[in-house]
Amino acid sequence: MAERGEHFDVLIVGAGISGIDAAYHLQKRLPGKSYAILEARDAIGGTWDLFRYPGVRSDSDMYTLGFPFRPWRGDKAIVEGPEIRAYVEETARAFGIDRHIRFGRKVKRADWSSHEARWTVEVEGEGRLTCRFLHLCSGYYDYDSGYRPEWPGEAAFAGRIVHPQHWPQDLDHAGKRVVVIGSGATAVTLVPAMAETAAHVTMVQRSPSYVVSRPSRDALAPRIGARLTRAKNAALGLFFFNLARRRPERTRARLLDMARRELPEGFDLERHFGPRYNPWEQRLCLIPDGDLFRSIREGKVAVATGEIECFTAAGIRLRSGEEIAADIVVTATGLNLKLMGGIEVSVDGERREPGGPLVYKGMMLEDLPNLAFSFGYINASWTLKCDLTARYLCRLLRYMDTHGFAVCTPRVGAAEVERKPLLDFSSGYIARAAAVLPTQGSEAPWRVPQNYFHDVITLGFGRVQDEAIEFR
Repeated sequence: MAERGEHFDVLIVGAGISGIDAAYHLQKRLPGKSYAILEARDAIGGTWDLFRYPGVRSDSDMYTLGFPFRPWRGDKAIVEGPEIRAYVEETARAFGIDRHIRFGRKVKRADWSSHEARWTVEVEGEGRLTCRFLHLCSGYYDYDSGYRPEWPGEAAFAGRIVHPQHWPQDLDHAGKRVVVIGSGATAVTLVPAMAETAAHVTMVQRSPSYVVSRPSRDALAPRIGARLTRAKNAALGLFFFNLARRRPERTRARLLDMARRELPEGFDLERHFGPRYNPWEQRLCLIPDGDLFRSIREGKVAVATGEIECFTAAGIRLRSGEEIAADIVVTATGLNLKLMGGIEVSVDGERREPGGPLVYKGMMLEDLPNLAFSFGYINASWTLKCDLTARYLCRLLRYMDTHGFAVCTPRVGAAEVERKPLLDFSSGYIARAAAVLPTQGSEAPWRVPQNYFHDVITLGFGRVQDEAIEFR
C-alpha cells in the first residue's frame, strides 16, 4: 500500500451541489482549516454532470435547490440540467472552491485510527491521504449503474435499449417510435422531451405516480427576491406535505382533479394517473407548465399501464395482450441506492456498514467518529438539508477547537432507542435498499424529521453538546 501523503483538517468527498456547499461554509466560517474535495469524475456537478438524457431538469425549484449564499437569479424556477451544471461550476469558481478539487480521485477505503485520531483515506490516483474529519457529499445512489430489471425476449428486440443514467450521445430518436418504461421523475421528464421530435412516444408503467403540473416560472420571485422566494417555497412545500399526510383522501382528489383539467376528455385518469398509494407516500412527479399532459392532448404521447410480459422483435407485449411497437426502448426504471459512495469504512480495521446504525441529527452515524454525510430531504429540495448540515458541521468543528477536543462520536449508550426505517416512503428504490440504509429513532437527536424549519432551529441554534455525543 502506498505511503500516506498529505494531511487535511477536512476531506470532502464529492464535487456536486452538497460538496461545493460544504466547502463554501468551511472556508468562510473556519478559514484556517485545510481541506480538499475528492471527486471521482472529471467535472464539477455530480448528478447534473452525470445525467445527460433529453430534457433532464430539476425536480425542485431552483430557489430552494440553489445555494443560499449565491441565490439563483434566473427567471425560471424549473431549470434544465446544463443550466444547473453551469451554475454549480460558476459558483465553485466564484469562491475559489474549484482550486481545492482533485478530479478523477475515487475514494476506495477510509479507516479511522483511534490512536492517531485521524482518518486514512485510500484514493485512486492519489495514494493515501489523512484527515481529521471526513465529510461525505457523494449523494445517495450508485453512479456506476442504475436499476435495470430484465424481461424475457430482450435479445430478440430489433431496436435499441438504453438506460437514462448512461445516455448514449449518438442516439438519434427523431422520427422513431419510442417506449419509455417507468412512471417516476425521469420518465415524466424524458417523455415530453423526446416527443418533440419522435414519431410517437408511449410511456409504459406498471403502476402510476401522482403527476403535478407547476409553472416553470415563479411570478413572485422578481418582486420579493430570491431569499424570500426560497423561504416561501420551502414553507409551501412543507405545508402541502403535511396536508397530504393529514388529509390524504382530500389531497388525492385535488391532485386528480388538477390533472383531469389538463387531459383530453374521456382519458382514463384513474388507470393512468391514480396511484394505489396516498399522496407523498412516494415523491410527487413535477412537470413544468403541464408539458407531459400537453403532449398527451396533442396525440404525441400515449400511456399504457400494466405489467410487461416480454419484448418482441418489434417492441414489447403487456400481460393484457397489448403490443406496443418501438424502435427505441428507454428503461427509466430507477436508481440503486448506495450510501457513502460505496466507500469501505472501518474503525481500527473493523469494517462498518451504513445499514443498521442510528443516524445522529441527520448527518452522523452512531459509533462512527469524526464522519458526517450530507443527505437531503425526500419531501423538499436536496440542498435545503445539505446546507444546514454544512453549517452545523462548522459549528461542531469550532466547538471542538474551543474545548480542545479531537474526536466526536455519536453514542447510544444505555439509552433505549426505538429503531425505525430512515425513510418513511414506499418508493421502489427505497424498498430495495432497506438492508443498506441506516435507521432513525423516535426521539431527538436520533429522529430525522424531514422538516426544514425544525432543522433550521435545531441545527442552527441548538446545543452542540448533548447526551448522545461523546467528545474526547
